[in-house]
Amino acid sequence: MSKNSLGASDLFLGVLAILLISVSFYQTWVGLEQIFGNASFVIALVLSLLLLFLCWMLRAAKLEGKSTGSLVGIYIFIASFCFIANFNALYTRFMRTDIYTNELKTINEDFNTLENNIEAKLNYKYPKETTRNIEIKKKQLMAQIVDPANQGIGTRAQSLIRDIEKMTGQKVDLLTPIGNDYEDLAQRMGSQIDNMVMDLSPDERNLKSDINNSVLKWNKRTQEFLLLPKKEKDDLAQALIDNALTDYNKLGNRGSNVLGEEKFKFEPLLSKTQDVGKIGYAFEHAIKNFGMYQFVVLAGCILLDFVIVIIILLVRSPDNRTNNSVLGNRKKGRTLIPNK
Repeated sequence: MSKNSLGASDLFLGVLAILLISVSFYQTWVGLEQIFGNASFVIALVLSLLLLFLCWMLRAAKLEGKSTGSLVGIYIFIASFCFIANFNALYTRFMRTDIYTNELKTINEDFNTLENNIEAKLNYKYPKETTRNIEIKKKQLMAQIVDPANQGIGTRAQSLIRDIEKMTGQKVDLLTPIGNDYEDLAQRMGSQIDNMVMDLSPDERNLKSDINNSVLKWNKRTQEFLLLPKKEKDDLAQALIDNALTDYNKLGNRGSNVLGEEKFKFEPLLSKTQDVGKIGYAFEHAIKNFGMYQFVVLAGCILLDFVIVIIILLVRSPDNRTNNSVLGNRKKGRTLIPNK
C-alpha cells in the first residue's frame, strides 16, 4: 500500500480528530471569552486549526518513519491553552449553580452564627440555659404565627406561650394582628418576650431585634431560592449573595460598635462568586473541592485535547504491521527449475 494513500484507519482518525477538536474549539471559545471578549472566537479557531494541522503532520511523520518528538512538544504546548479554556468552560457550566447555592447556604449559616455570638454577649435576667430554651421557644412561636397552614396564635402557638410563661414566671400578653400582617404580629410577640428576658439598652435591644429579623428574612429567602429552577438560580444568585453579605457585614459592624470591640470582634465576610466564569476561580475551586465530579471534568478535558494525538502515536501503519508480523518475516522467493 502506498504511504500517500488514505486507508480506513486514516479516515477514522481524521473524522475523530475533527469531532474532538470541534468540541474543543467551542469550549475554548467560551472559556476564553471572559479574557479576550469577541476576539476569543478567532483565537479559539486558530488554536483548533493548528491542532488539526499538527495531527496531520504527526500522522505523516509516523508513516514516513520520521521523529515525532518536536511535533508532539508543539502540540502539547498549544493544546495546553485549549485544555485550560475547556476546563474553565465545562467546570463553570456544570458547577455554577452548585457554587452559588453553597455560597448562599454558607452565608445563611454565618447569619445564624452571628446571631448566636451577639446574643451570647448580651445581658440576661435568667441563667444561660433557661435563656437559651426561652429563645428556642420564642423562635418556634414566631415561625408558628406566620405559618400559612395555621396563621396567628392558634393551639400550637398558645402551647408555646404557656411553656415560655412557665420558664419566665411572667405572663405573656396575647397580641392581635393588624389586618392580616402576621409577620408584624410575630415580630411584636418576639419583642415582648425579649423585653421579659433581657436587661438591654435601647441600642442593644434594637440590634437584637434587627439581627433576629435578618436571620428570619435570609432563612426564608434561601429556602425560596433553593426551590427555583436552575436558570433562575443562576440569574438571581449573585444579587442575592451581594445583598446578604451587605446585611451581614452591616449587622456585624454594628454589633461591634454597640457591644464594643473588646466584647465582640467582627471580621467582614467576602465572597468570590463574582469571579465565577474566570479561569483562576475555576481551578482554585476545583482544587479546594476536588472529588468525583472534578475528576470527570478533568478527564473529559484531557480526552478532548490529548487523546487524538495519543491514538495517532499508537496506531501503526499498514506497512509496519506487515513487516513486524510473523508472516511478514518469512522469506519469500521463487522456485528455480534447473534446465534440463
